[in-house]
Amino acid sequence: MADTIDLYSDRGAKLKAGVDLGAISPLRNKAIKKIIHDTKRTAAVDLAGIEKALAAGRFGGKGRQVPKKAMNFDVVKNADKIVAKVADLIKVDAGDDTNVKSLNGGKQMLVQVPSARIEAGAEYVSSLTCASMGTIQAMIDTFDLNMFNVPEVKAAIMGQYPQTMDLAGGNVKSILEIPQKDEGLGHSLRNIMANHLAAVTKKNAMNTAALAGIYEQAGVFEMGNALGMFERNQLLGLAYQNLNADNIVYGTTKANGATGTIGTVVHSIVERGIEDGVIAPDKKMGSGYQMYKANDVSMWNAYCAAGTLAANLVNCGAGRSPQHTSSTLLYFNDIIEKETGLPGCDWGKVQGTAVGFSFFSHSIYGGGGPGVFNGNHVVTRHSRGFAIPCVAASVSLDAGVQMFTPEMTSGLVGETFGSVDEFREPIKAVAGAV
Repeated sequence: MADTIDLYSDRGAKLKAGVDLGAISPLRNKAIKKIIHDTKRTAAVDLAGIEKALAAGRFGGKGRQVPKKAMNFDVVKNADKIVAKVADLIKVDAGDDTNVKSLNGGKQMLVQVPSARIEAGAEYVSSLTCASMGTIQAMIDTFDLNMFNVPEVKAAIMGQYPQTMDLAGGNVKSILEIPQKDEGLGHSLRNIMANHLAAVTKKNAMNTAALAGIYEQAGVFEMGNALGMFERNQLLGLAYQNLNADNIVYGTTKANGATGTIGTVVHSIVERGIEDGVIAPDKKMGSGYQMYKANDVSMWNAYCAAGTLAANLVNCGAGRSPQHTSSTLLYFNDIIEKETGLPGCDWGKVQGTAVGFSFFSHSIYGGGGPGVFNGNHVVTRHSRGFAIPCVAASVSLDAGVQMFTPEMTSGLVGETFGSVDEFREPIKAVAGAV
C-alpha cells in the first residue's frame, strides 16, 4: 500500500490531505523542481555595492584599495537602464523565461538567466558568469566606459576573479558555491550555508527547515543515495521533518513551546509513535526497562527526524540562540535511544554529526558559529539530509548572538532570492504542486 501523508503549513493549517509520498519527490514535485532549477539560474547583483566600491577605489574586497582610482557613477539611479541592458544581453529568444529586475530602489538586481543557458551548459555557473559579464557590458554602455577604466569596473563586479575562482570581493552572488568547493559528487545543493537559508525565508524557522531539507534531499537524490529502499527513507524524512507532514513538527513544538525541554519533546515523539503504531513495546528487562520495536523502520526514522527539528525549535527558540543546536542534535537522539532502545535520527549519524559540530563551532577550533555551516562541510556532511535543516531553522531563531549573523553574511542573497515566492515559502509551494 502506498504511503499517504497530510501536509500542513508552518502555522499548523492543513494544506493537502491524502498526498501520495511520491508526489513530494524532487524528481516529480513541480515546485521542488522549480526551486532547484531557479536556484541554478539565479544570481544576485549588488548595484549599490558596485557604486560604493568604485567610489572608494576598492577593487576586489577589503585591503585592495587603489589610491586616485576612485570613480563616481550613479549606478543605483541608472538601475533601470542596467536591468534592461542585462536582460537584452542574456536572453536567448524573445519571450523566453529571462527575468531581470531591480529591487529596493535599484540597490540590488535579481538576474535569472534563461533556462536555455542552463540546459546548454555542463555546470550551473551560467547565472554567475552571465550576470557578471552582462553587468559589465551594461556598465560600459550606460556610462560610456573606455579601455582604461573597464578593468576597475570589472573588478568591482567580479572581485578577484580569475585570480580566485569564487569572485572574492565581488558584488555578484549565487546561493550556490562554485563547483571547486564541493566535497564530493552531488554536493552542490548541500553547499549552501545556513545563514543564506534563514535570510531567504525572512527567518521563518519552519520554512527555513523546508528549504534546507529540499536542497539536502535533492542533493541526496543527485549523489545516488536515494535508490531502491533508500528512496522511501529519504522521502519520509523530507515529508515529516521538513514539510510538516501530519503536523508532527508544528504540533509537537506548540505542545512543548511554553515549558518544554529536549526531554519532553522525546516523550511527545515516543508517545506519538506508539499511538500511530510506528513503534510498539517489545521485551521488558528484569530491571523494568521497556524495550521497543519498530513496526516501520523508515517511518520511525522520519518521526525521529521530526522530533529532532521540534527539539531544536523548542530549545533554540527558548534561548533565541543557534549555539544550542549541536547539543540539541546530540542529546535529543541520545535520550530517544535510551528511552526506546531504538536508533535515533539517521541511524546515529545525526548524533555523530553533532559531536563533531560542537567541536568545530564551540571548542578549541572555534569555527564561526552554526550559521556558516552547510551540508557540504567535512563535519556536517555525514548525516545526509537530516541535520542541516535543524541548524538552519535554529539560525532563524537567532536574536543576533552569532559572530556572523545572516544580516552580516547573507543580506544580498536574502533580499534577492527572498523576492521569489517559492524560495521564501517552500512549504506552501510544495503542497500546492502535489
